[in-house]
Amino acid sequence: MQTFHFPNQLNFYKGKVRDVYYLPNNILVMVASNRISAFDVILPKPIPYKGQVLNQIAAYMLNATKNICPNWLLATPAPNVSIGKKCEPFKIEMVVRGNLTGHAWRTYASGARVLCGEAMPNGLKENDYFPTPIITPSTKASKGHDEDISKTEIIKQGLATADEWNILEKYALQLFEKGKQIAAQQGLILVDTKYEFGKIGNEIYLMDEIHTPDSSRYFYANGFEERQAKGERQKQLSKEFVREWLIANNFMGKEGQTVPTMNEEWIDTISKRYIELYEKVIGEKFIPKELSNEETYTNIINALESL
Repeated sequence: MQTFHFPNQLNFYKGKVRDVYYLPNNILVMVASNRISAFDVILPKPIPYKGQVLNQIAAYMLNATKNICPNWLLATPAPNVSIGKKCEPFKIEMVVRGNLTGHAWRTYASGARVLCGEAMPNGLKENDYFPTPIITPSTKASKGHDEDISKTEIIKQGLATADEWNILEKYALQLFEKGKQIAAQQGLILVDTKYEFGKIGNEIYLMDEIHTPDSSRYFYANGFEERQAKGERQKQLSKEFVREWLIANNFMGKEGQTVPTMNEEWIDTISKRYIELYEKVIGEKFIPKELSNEETYTNIINALESL
């Protein structure tokens, strides 16, 4: 993917999956690439249409939740591009979990019953619902792996004040509830997700993407209870299948491990799974759109001029 340069551009940041351009007046241009990461490592080959899927789901969800809290989004001038307000980010991710899955289940299965200061009841099976959703924050690492952290440590380390935490907690749980409602309308269960927040002045804003397959896990609601009762694996839509493939091929992002080879068939499978999630979550047919770099650049410039 080509790197752009915009008039009066102040800075550029290449993230794991996004390219971010910093412009005057606290404006960001965020380009969602087709790169894919897992275990905090960028995998060697891009996934067709992944950037468009992520960007369009995020825009849909941000617009659907803007009555809950203010968010950063101003415009989506291209299928894989968003323009928004630059916020001063909290260096934490608000991970909300409705079910005992993924990292929470691996922690639980090890015998632990506390995750990020949150107690997890005895007697749960993998994928069971928690009595109420829990928040298990992580630090937002600029390099390396994000780390689990508790509310107490967040406040103690000055990553957020007690008052800010209360707002972050309220917003995260309300956003999760709305996300579950949207998912339920499409026959899905929003299992867990993460939110990132920042500040403009004294006001807290929702940042980045929300409720996408990169930031969330979904189960199919149809047959969920039956599969739980039988101890069967849940049918899910998320990036977890990529992580599971990596684990099966002896890669978890640890030192000395090598990323397994991704053949074209596997890349096509991943792309189709992302498109499937788009269509299931949004409830609309995915229409692939490929703009040239020149068209994308022109659309971004026109959008910036109209702000």
